[in-house]
Amino acid sequence: MANETYTPKPYMNPYLAGVGLGLVLLMSYVVMGRGLGASGAFSTVVAAATSVAAPEYTAANEFYSEYLGDGTKNPFKDWLVFEVLGMLVGGFISGALAGRVKKNVEKGPRISNKMRFTLAFTGGILMGFGAKLARGCTSGQALTGGAVLNLGSWAFMMMVFAGAYAVAYFLRRQWL
Repeated sequence: MANETYTPKPYMNPYLAGVGLGLVLLMSYVVMGRGLGASGAFSTVVAAATSVAAPEYTAANEFYSEYLGDGTKNPFKDWLVFEVLGMLVGGFISGALAGRVKKNVEKGPRISNKMRFTLAFTGGILMGFGAKLARGCTSGQALTGGAVLNLGSWAFMMMVFAGAYAVAYFLRRQWL
């Protein structure tokens, strides 16, 4: 088997995956009473860590108090933290079962690894900042807000795509 090359399994049918994601979203409403999202988990962890390092500051801060409640919130009591951990573990297991776990940097031939990581982290920081301004990340806004026909969520997603298309024009040659 050492001389054989392993061919990864094909990706899941996107329509079937979409139906599955829709069912997960529906179950999150039925079981937890709220939709999906990821930025709330990170905000909860940051608020809990800040309350340990600077409890007086955290108690007086309006942003952190939203995530801490009475000031003693344990981040592992927030179901969104487990949702994000489950996505990481589930994604790894899925990739391992499909033979797709490997060390690789996805990039075009005209861009260095350093520039690829710089652009990825810059985009991630901008998306994180935008998620706080929009009061929800792309998964929360698109899946949860879009599912309940929230006008603000639809406007947010239109601007995400508009911004991506505008930036793609300037970076497209990096991927050719």
